[in-house]
Amino acid sequence: MSDPMTVSRRLVAVFAADVEGYSRLMGVDEVGTLKGLTERRAILDRLIGEHRGRIANTAGDSVLAEFGSAVDAVQCAVEAQNALAEANASLAPDRHISFRIGIHIGDVMVRAGDLFGDGVNIAARLQTLANPGSVCISGTTYDQVRKILPITFTDLGPQHVKNIQEPISAYQVGAPSETREAADARVVEIESPPPLPDKPSIAVLPFQNMSGDPAGVFCGWHG
Repeated sequence: MSDPMTVSRRLVAVFAADVEGYSRLMGVDEVGTLKGLTERRAILDRLIGEHRGRIANTAGDSVLAEFGSAVDAVQCAVEAQNALAEANASLAPDRHISFRIGIHIGDVMVRAGDLFGDGVNIAARLQTLANPGSVCISGTTYDQVRKILPITFTDLGPQHVKNIQEPISAYQVGAPSETREAADARVVEIESPPPLPDKPSIAVLPFQNMSGDPAGVFCGWHG
């Protein structure tokens, strides 16, 4: 039997999720909020399993999971947010149960199945940077997925977050490829030169005498 105090290390994609405004929701309707959270946790837990992730810890409205692949982690997060948005569609905006998700690739300590270390802390801080219903990833995660996943990413620049000494490079995860293609089309449209007129046009420019001699100014042509 393994010692529960044994600590091991591994490199993983850490997935941290938390409900936006959970305390407010509980204050308004404890029973309804708990029921809604249970339904959404079922969605989130199922998708984590389908993308080969492992839930390491849960606490109230928070979920901490690990993935062996950054691609699996980001795909799971995007699909989860889409499914959770559908679950909120029939509710008033102030009753939405929306998760923020942060993902970071880092070296973590594992003890009795729980995750510890800077890798976990960074993922948790990225989660706080995400908008409700969206995903925020670190620069190291972005480097692993940007050429593989047909998703847009918005560079948020270096972010200074609580209890992390160095700034974190962060990216907001956007929409699938069809949105990227539309965005690219808009960029091409903006950068394209204006269309030429249907008929030839003449531009009349003022003549400037560069010699300084009034006699040098002439009009017409002498044969």
